Amino acid sequence: MANPTDVLHPLPPGTESTPLPDRFTFPFYYRPHTLAVAAAEDLQAHLRSDKSWDADFGLDADGTGRQGKMFGVLVVAHGDEELSYLAAYSGKLADSNHLPGFVPPVYDLLDERGFYRSGESEINAVTLELEALQANPAYIRAKQLLETTRLEAEQELQRERQLVKAGKQRRREAREAAADLSPTELEALEKRLAAESIRQSYGLKDLKRALEHRVQLAEEDVSRYEIAISRTEKRRREMSAALQDRIFTEYAFLNAEGQTRGLGSIFSETVFGVPPAGAGECAAPKLLQYAFIHGLRPIALAEFWWGQSPGSEIRQHGHYYPACKGKCEPILSHMLQGLEVDENPLLVNPARGKTLRIVYEDDDLLVIDKPHEFLSVPGKHIQDSVYQRIRGQYPEATGPLVVHRLDMSTSGLLLVTKRKEVHKQLQRQFFRRSVEKRYQALVVGAVAGTEGFIDLPLRGDLDDRPRQIVCSDHGKAARTRWKVVEATGGNTRVDLWPVTGRTHQLRVHCAHPEGLGAAIVGDDLYGQPDDRLCLHAAWIAFVHPTSRERMAFESSVPF
Repeated sequence: MANPTDVLHPLPPGTESTPLPDRFTFPFYYRPHTLAVAAAEDLQAHLRSDKSWDADFGLDADGTGRQGKMFGVLVVAHGDEELSYLAAYSGKLADSNHLPGFVPPVYDLLDERGFYRSGESEINAVTLELEALQANPAYIRAKQLLETTRLEAEQELQRERQLVKAGKQRRREAREAAADLSPTELEALEKRLAAESIRQSYGLKDLKRALEHRVQLAEEDVSRYEIAISRTEKRRREMSAALQDRIFTEYAFLNAEGQTRGLGSIFSETVFGVPPAGAGECAAPKLLQYAFIHGLRPIALAEFWWGQSPGSEIRQHGHYYPACKGKCEPILSHMLQGLEVDENPLLVNPARGKTLRIVYEDDDLLVIDKPHEFLSVPGKHIQDSVYQRIRGQYPEATGPLVVHRLDMSTSGLLLVTKRKEVHKQLQRQFFRRSVEKRYQALVVGAVAGTEGFIDLPLRGDLDDRPRQIVCSDHGKAARTRWKVVEATGGNTRVDLWPVTGRTHQLRVHCAHPEGLGAAIVGDDLYGQPDDRLCLHAAWIAFVHPTSRERMAFESSVPF
């Protein structure tokens, strides 16, 4: 266990008069407090300096090397309310769970003295035993003999069946040629042919029994070895399951109230029922665990990515990120009990006080100009949405109403219908991709080139919903056309035409290194938070379902 003096770092000069936050950081949606930013910048300065351990984070001049790593800082109060900070990294770093200046893991699976290493050694010994059984020359010879015996038996049986078949044909020909025989001769022939048929039939049955017995003896010989192999495999499975259960029990987490829960207990209440790989190894659980064990009071938390982005998910060097949902949310929900935590901003209705502007209306449909931070349809916790507002304003309207959706944070043009039949016809146009849409985005920094196409398949991040990741194996095709409008204020304004309509498609295609490599300003999922997400559905064109006229509408970009 690391000594607190080894991992407690002083906050940088100039932070002495910084007011403390009223409550602890809500880790799944936040802007880092000033104190946490100061701590993170101090840690980043250390990561840039000479260290006793080596990791390049993929920041070499040629961009090669291993990918980056998520780090975390936790500002804590101790003693006479003196402030310091703790630092942690997710998983292992430089092939180690223990590096100078960082808190240790909640449970160290690499500890040679721990039960995991002991149990792993016992399982490895059984694995070696199993491999020896499987590689036993006598077992291999027995299997080869069984295969040969089966093959020879089948061949011998096939030859006998052919002899029986040939005998049957000869007897048929003998009967056909016996037309001139006397009754006595014919009777003698029939007796001889019948005796021959019976003899061959019994001979085939006797041969079949003999061959089956020979194969059975070979199978029994192989079975003796395979029973031993099966028992050893079962023993290894049971040992592995018992070790896993013990990990889930003893890999335990404290909370602010001093209560402890094991990993298995925490995840038993989730959809999957068992912990995902790597659960509990992220920075935030490590930091809080260390603070609770040593009586340190958590003040503020921040996690940031350092280094080259992974190939699939989007992580920007030096950017702050919330804790992941799949691995961390169940654990942190337990660990934060007893702390006063900031409210979840996602539970606050962002559309309160905002109005919907109607751009066009007739008896069939509406074209709505949706503000940013306004749901298209009701969410899990918030009902206020375009759907709810239109339903209240037009109670006689039928059908699903909303034809397509915009992300809550995206502003711009949205189609809404008043009749179910009109909704179906417009949806058909979307399915056929005959509806044309143009978005405008303000992205961070410069963009290489002036126009082009982005083809990056997308799927949901199973460990961190609602984030999307690029995945060539299981992702759905996603294609976007883009064109630079202008460079402005150090950023770039681009027009975007989505050919497909995947979740977060434009946001990921802008931010990903193989896309524009420039996150949209204000993108709190794939870039950095700001006053708003600078993405606007600026233009839409479609064929009116009733008049059959092509209609186009444009909305001025509000940023």
